[in-house]
Amino acid sequence: MIDWAHFTPWTSLAGGVLIGAAAAMLVLLNGRVAGISGIVGGLFTPRAADVAWRVAFVLGLLVAPVFMKGYPRIEAGFGTLLLAGLLVGLGTSYGSGCTSGHGVCGLSRLSPRSLVATAAFMAAGMATVFVARHLA
Repeated sequence: MIDWAHFTPWTSLAGGVLIGAAAAMLVLLNGRVAGISGIVGGLFTPRAADVAWRVAFVLGLLVAPVFMKGYPRIEAGFGTLLLAGLLVGLGTSYGSGCTSGHGVCGLSRLSPRSLVATAAFMAAGMATVFVARHLA
């Protein structure tokens, strides 16, 4: 069932265009794929020439929601967020990338590996929502 009161096709389209444009600019101007796990991971093993753009990218991700409508509200406790973060980190390690790297950048390059990874991410997400909303 669609929640028509919160259905935002135009702002969603604008967000998708901005994400696509940012990913395209990063790969065209910097030769880097806009995969968040890889960008953040590179900050843990820094090379002098790589730090500035990685920090700028992550700061942009953290600051952008403030300009839209304030801070995002997360309805989960600290333990849940900690567990979710660890599971996402583990998953990106096993999947050799994250949803942004595979789903946005990999699919746009027609990567078969990214297609399989994105399908697995989506299936796991749907299963998680089903369990959380209907079985828990």
